[in-house]
Amino acid sequence: MTIFDIPVKTLSGEESSLAAYAQNPVLIVNVASKCGLTPQYEGLEKLQKNYAARGFTVVGFPCNQFMGQEPGTAEEIQTFCSTTYGVTFPLFEKIDVNGENQHPIYAELTKSADAEGHTGEIRWNFEKFLISPDGSIRRFAPQVEPEDPILVAAIEAALS
Repeated sequence: MTIFDIPVKTLSGEESSLAAYAQNPVLIVNVASKCGLTPQYEGLEKLQKNYAARGFTVVGFPCNQFMGQEPGTAEEIQTFCSTTYGVTFPLFEKIDVNGENQHPIYAELTKSADAEGHTGEIRWNFEKFLISPDGSIRRFAPQVEPEDPILVAAIEAALS
C-alpha cells in the first residue's frame, strides 16, 4: 500500500483517496486559515496554476492541531480558501497530522526528513511534502515559501 491507496475523505465528506494523482508530482500540505503562514495559500495556488497543465497538483489537508488555527467547519474552510485566496487545488478533510489520532497519510509522510534532517512530528502548519511519480518524498519546513527556488526546482525536477 502506498500513500495514494490510503483512504481519505474530501472536504465535503466523500470517501476518496489520492490515487488519481499517483502518476504525477503532488505537494501535500497541512493548511490552516488563521495562521501567520496562511498567506502561503496564495503561493500554493500559483504553483497549482503554473504546473497543473503538466500534471502537478497541490493537495491541502486542514489541521487544527497548532494553537487552534483551523477552527472552521468544512464549509467555512472551503469558503475562506476560495474567496480569500482563489484556491482551486483539492482540499481534503480536516485531520490530525500528529499524535494518537494521526492520519495514516501523515504517519507515512513524517518518516521523511527535510533538508535539516528533521523527521517525525509536523512542526507547524504549512509543512510540505513533495511526492514524485517514482514515490520518493521530499519534505520542506513550514517556513519554506511556495515560491522558494529550492521547492520550485524540486517540482521542476519531479515533472521531468
